Amino acid sequence: MVRVVLATHNAHKALEFQQILGDAVPGLEIVRYDGPEPVEDGSTFAANALIKARAAAEHTGLPALADDSGICVDVMGGSPGIFSARWAGHHGDAEANLQLLLDQLSDMPEGSRTAHFTATLALVVPGEEPVIVEGVWPGSIARHARGGHGHGYDPIFVPEGHDGTAAELGPDVKNRESHRARAFAAIVPALRALAS
Repeated sequence: MVRVVLATHNAHKALEFQQILGDAVPGLEIVRYDGPEPVEDGSTFAANALIKARAAAEHTGLPALADDSGICVDVMGGSPGIFSARWAGHHGDAEANLQLLLDQLSDMPEGSRTAHFTATLALVVPGEEPVIVEGVWPGSIARHARGGHGHGYDPIFVPEGHDGTAAELGPDVKNRESHRARAFAAIVPALRALAS
């Protein structure tokens, strides 16, 4: 069994990763990271994912998997983007972040509310070149928050092909279609190679 440390202290994210990964990679055990949080000062999702994965690999000596993700609104030039978790000024204040984004888009007509979630995964195996992949989930921003599943911006994100928000879809659909699911599908070959 190969152990891979998941470089996050976010319990929601860790659970989502374990649900998405499921049985896709036999012989792989995902373990939680309990080390120090590095400063995420990269200017892209990929740079921040790599910072976290390198820090976890260095701290534990294990292969490390990290993600950086966020919501990108087209009319806002891709913002909040890498600032999604602290859009309202305080890291992790999901309700304030969500409300600020709704307020900023309040006058925008339906056709100007397109957006996408992006997730970038970085796999760092000590002594090897890192593997970086991206998953994108297109959709739009709803006018009001709806739904009790999920976290972050899920209650205001309506994925393409759905009428409900990501928070109304439930974990089965989300774990099959989301940006993280798409990024995981892209990283699975590298994880399988590591596990074999």
